[in-house]
Amino acid sequence: MMESIRKYIAEFIGTAVLVIFGCGSAVAANAMLDAQGVVVALSFSTLAISVAFGLVIVAMAYSVGNISGCHINPAVSLGMLIAGKMSVTDFIGYVISQFLGGIVGAAALVGILGGTEYGLGTNGYGDASVMGATMTQAIAIEVILTFVFVFAILGVTSKAQNSAVAGIVIGLTLTLVHILGVPFTGTSVNPARSFGPALFMGSEALSQVWVFIVAPLIGAAIAAVVFRLLQPEDKKN
Repeated sequence: MMESIRKYIAEFIGTAVLVIFGCGSAVAANAMLDAQGVVVALSFSTLAISVAFGLVIVAMAYSVGNISGCHINPAVSLGMLIAGKMSVTDFIGYVISQFLGGIVGAAALVGILGGTEYGLGTNGYGDASVMGATMTQAIAIEVILTFVFVFAILGVTSKAQNSAVAGIVIGLTLTLVHILGVPFTGTSVNPARSFGPALFMGSEALSQVWVFIVAPLIGAAIAAVVFRLLQPEDKKN
């Protein structure tokens, strides 16, 4: 019982930190847009936000990875469940902890910033998308990006000898998917990361957040199914 609680606390902390630093970098980008202009802000958004999310994953992987596996993402946990790498009970505990972490992380950002003037790094489509992505495009992008992210995680964590570099590989993969996704949707690939900020922003962000909950879960499920199909028979669960 205590081991499970430790895992859930680790997932809560990891997700909160992800939102604070990852979404916080997006807030900084919006502030630069207001102060410096579109070109500077978009350059910062694409690169700095991508790197920020990637580095947070690396930091948390080597901080709480040995405790919970550092999913800090309901989509990753769903992929692990379907791949037979975690129990239903742990899946439920992880997802609850991750959503709570996302909410607390967003609340911390609001407290630090004293409001939501520059947003909270929410995801969006239509008018909320730099590229003006439609809802259909947003769903397709998030499914594809999450597929790549979760597929990479399942692959790198499938061999014990990869444990020393797994955090770096996962962090770089998250950076990669953000580089493509930021201009289109802000890049979610993580329902908990999207829900917390949207809850506090309300309005359009909250009405659109279902896309960034459903699409990543679909992408993760596809990744897990494909990963299992590609495994040699003697390695399948």
